[in-house]
Amino acid sequence: MARLVVMFLTFSLGALSIGTLSQEADPPPTFKAGVDLVSVSVVVNNNHGRPVTGLSRKDFELFDAGRQRDIADFRAEATPVSVAVLLDTSGSMHISGKWTAAREAVTKLAAELERGRDRVALFAFDSELHVVQPFTTSPSDVVGALARVEPWGSTALFDAVAQTGTRLAEDGGTRRAIVVITDGLDNRSRLDATAVSAAASAVDVPVYSFVVSSPLDHLNDGAAAGDGGAVRPRGTLDDLSRWTGGALFVSSTPMEAATAVKQIVTELRHQYVMTFESGAPAGWHPLLVRVHEGSNFVVRTRSGYVAGPRASGRF
Repeated sequence: MARLVVMFLTFSLGALSIGTLSQEADPPPTFKAGVDLVSVSVVVNNNHGRPVTGLSRKDFELFDAGRQRDIADFRAEATPVSVAVLLDTSGSMHISGKWTAAREAVTKLAAELERGRDRVALFAFDSELHVVQPFTTSPSDVVGALARVEPWGSTALFDAVAQTGTRLAEDGGTRRAIVVITDGLDNRSRLDATAVSAAASAVDVPVYSFVVSSPLDHLNDGAAAGDGGAVRPRGTLDDLSRWTGGALFVSSTPMEAATAVKQIVTELRHQYVMTFESGAPAGWHPLLVRVHEGSNFVVRTRSGYVAGPRASGRF
């Protein structure tokens, strides 16, 4: 009988480890075969940024390290979503009304979720990660929990994303994501965007970065555009989002915030979920998913996955 290997990832501040869990049945008397199944969540938008629905398995091509793979299973039906909201509570969020904007963004996101169906949790981070509201099917609980947090301290953004990814992966589900609400600054993390994005990609957890901004930030960005100064933190957040199949949004007005959170939840609800058999050799495999007909479509998915056991246990 086949052996199904499910990859999981344990995040820590010092290192990233990838292992496998296996469920084994008694093999046939003559041989023993193993099949690794990889799940991939895919977002397809048109050139106006709206989700493209109604596509079928035959509309997609999937390439594993440059080799086309058959899609073993394909799902397009709507299912509940799981969202881990990761709220920046570092001291810099006190500046220029960012904290008020961040709280409003959480409230707007909660309003897009369906009570009793979708799952949502609220995590906060400064130099450490804090569980403010565990996963619940009552979005209003997350809104109420906002009263228990206040900005203070330094910022370990990428470390917090890594730890939150572990919690979300353990919670299960297919249409899931981390939504980071932050001003984009990180001055404490031991991990960087590359390490965290590789880890989140390995377990198929897209990261949506929601950057609360102010007119002062825009002035700083313009002044630094020539030397790459102040814009660099957003660049790394942008990389993190793209490599995991998520997206980055920058908001400086309530209208922009409402549009961004609606876009995030809409994309999650309209994800295409497909599985395929893992390829050889063991190690990191880059992924490419595209639509046959649709040159104007924007296709997003995680950048790759880890096949088989890794001798080093690290990236």
